Order: sequence, then C-alpha cells, then structure tokens
Amino acid sequence: MKPPKLGKQTFLRDYPASGSSFDKFIREVYDREEDQNPLFTGRYFLILREDHKNEVKTTRMLETKWGFKVANTADFVTETLNESKIKGADALFYHDLGVVLVGADDELIHLLSVEDMDYLVEPEKVVYIPDDVPEETADASTWGIRITEALHSQYTGAGIGVAVIDTGFDTTHPDFRGRELTTHSFVPGETIDDMHGHGTHCIGTACGSLDGDGQRYGVASGAHIYAGKVLSNQGSGAQAWVLDGMTWAANSGCRVLSMSLGSRVFPGQSYDVAYERAAQFALSKGTVIVAAAGNESRRSKNQFSPVGSPADCPSILAVGAIDEALQVADFSNRAINPGGLVDIAAPGVAIYSSWPMPVRNRMISGTSMATPHVAGILALLWEKFPDATPSVIEKELRETARKLPLSPDDVGAGLSIAPRAK
Repeated sequence: MKPPKLGKQTFLRDYPASGSSFDKFIREVYDREEDQNPLFTGRYFLILREDHKNEVKTTRMLETKWGFKVANTADFVTETLNESKIKGADALFYHDLGVVLVGADDELIHLLSVEDMDYLVEPEKVVYIPDDVPEETADASTWGIRITEALHSQYTGAGIGVAVIDTGFDTTHPDFRGRELTTHSFVPGETIDDMHGHGTHCIGTACGSLDGDGQRYGVASGAHIYAGKVLSNQGSGAQAWVLDGMTWAANSGCRVLSMSLGSRVFPGQSYDVAYERAAQFALSKGTVIVAAAGNESRRSKNQFSPVGSPADCPSILAVGAIDEALQVADFSNRAINPGGLVDIAAPGVAIYSSWPMPVRNRMISGTSMATPHVAGILALLWEKFPDATPSVIEKELRETARKLPLSPDDVGAGLSIAPRAK
C-alpha cells in the first residue's frame, strides 16, 4: 500500500457514505477553502458494523470480486506493523478494530460504498499537530509543574508505560540520559528521530525531569517512555498511522497514551468511528487515552471551535488549555458538538520543555502542551493505584481536579492535579 499523498484531495461529490446534508455541507466548505490544510488523504476506511463478525466475508469480497490484495494486522504477531512492510497490499484489515484501510480510486470507492451495507465507508483523515503558539521569552518557566502540584507529588510514574505518539523523539537528548525508552516509527521512510520538535516537547512535559540548570519541567520523571512516530518531520500524517500507534501502545502494555494531534472538526460533526474503535480496544487493554482539544478557537474575537478529532471520541479524554492566571487559553477549543466534551484542563500557555538538540529546551503554547501534563498525572495515578481499572483512574482524575470558576464546556472537571501519598 502506497503512503498517501498529503496534497489536496477533493471529496467525491456523490459520495454516499452517510447521505446526510451535513456531509454535503462539509464537502462544499472544504472545496471553497482552497488555502486550508487538506482534510483527507484520498484513502478510505471500511468500518464493519458488527466489528469482527464480517471480517472473513469482507476480505473475501475484496479479494475475489475486486482483486484486492489484503494484508491483516493479525499477521504481525512477532513484529510491529509499519506500512512499509505491506507495500504490495491494496488494503489493510485492522483485525482488532473491525476496520479496513483501502487504497482505491474514487470510482471503485463509489462502487464499494453501495456494495454491502455491512460496513460504512469513511475517508481517511490527514492528521496534524495543532497550530501551537511560540513563546519568545527566554525565561524558563515550570509553572505548570507547580500549579498541578506535580512538583510536590511523592509519585514519579515508576514502572508505568506512557506512550506519546507524535513527531518522534530526540533519543540522544541529555535530559533523558539513562531513562527507559521504547521507540517505533509508523511513518514510512522516516526513523524515530524528531526533526520537527513537537514530539520531544510533549514527551518532556509528560515524562521529563530536569533541564541542564536543574529546573524541573516534567511530570512523570520515572515513567517508561514509549515514543511512537505517527506524524512526519513536517508535522502531518495519515490517520492510519495514528491507528497503528494507538494499537501499538495498547498492545505494549502502556497504561497511558497521549496524543497531541488531531484533525479539524466542524460544528455538528460526529466523532470518528475508526478512532473510537481504537480507543475502545486500548481501554480493553488497560490504557487510558488523552488527546488535545485543539487550538482553532480565537476567544478574544468571540470565535469558538468544537473539540477536534480524535479528542471528541467518547472513549478519549479531551484536554483544554489554561494560562497561569487560570483562565481559558485564547486558542483552546470548547464543547460545542453533542458528545464532543472537554473532560479536563491543564497548563497550556508558555510551557517550557525539551526540544531536539542543539536547542535542548524551548517554550511554546497549545492544547498540545496541556495534554502531556494530564498524561503524566495519569501515570502518577496508575503508580498510586496499580490494580485499578481505566474507569477508576479516570474517576480519580476527575474527582481530584481543582474546580475552576469557568464553564465545564471549556475546562471539564477543572484543573488536573497530581496525587499525593495515601
């Protein structure tokens, strides 16, 4: 299967996946806005309505009727999946999710969409790093670690696997010398090396410790770091790569998965079923997932955008951003769509963390920066309650949050707070 071209792909005008007027509206908006980032890769997902029950039937249909060569994630038992390993395939069946990724032209997709109502046809999204805001000040700030009380927690996340899937990681970074580290790149043709910086920054907040001057900036300084590269060095990627990273983290036994990435969501749009399937699979494996709510709002101009994808999924905790004055960040998205809630908030303005060498450390803002704060705190909670279930950990996260005099639509349960000893 060829990696997708991330240039503009027009959405089929007569695409009948759901037949709703909303889908038509989205296509028209997308076609009008020529200068925005592309929404879709040009590939599609077939989402089985009854999960695994129709796997054999769907595979046989693709192979015999349409001549597809179908790969299956179940074949990758002793090695981690990467699209570069299935170059000869026309389709990839996500065995654990009941989802098929297909590479086909628009005409064939149209025929597949009316072939069998046992599945839904949905376009594969292009996934991006949210538009983070650089901070020019040179003063190192650890206000996020202090205000979440991570600085005073007796827990470090020791023995807890925390996966951050993003643009990769600078594995030679001196701030992480001697740390437990597992890495894998899901971006065809690119190594785990972070040539962008975003992934290294997020990992630093979730799992870092001290900078060269001894200043603390990381939450779970004792966690086992799992760095998955699902976005390219340019900061974008295919939705399938994110699904690969999600299942990798769950199958690796990670208790926490942090995703500071996403795709644009429009008012009235529902959550992505493929992402929700992956999140449910992760929960079944004991993994709690957090994702950035997104940075498309401009509150100072009275512009509000809904929580982005995949953070809007019911089984993923969406994280909003606040500043040092405990006000909602100007860019932070809010709960607008049904079910697309903000679950919790964390520091996301002027956040100091690690950056690929030789820069070493940098300060930026975004819900991307808020999300790994919560991921690190979840690792501390897992250390405190090692025999808990994901639902119990999520309950603890909400109940121990600091209530804020702000709308739950913006901050959910409130400010995430690190646990103290029993």
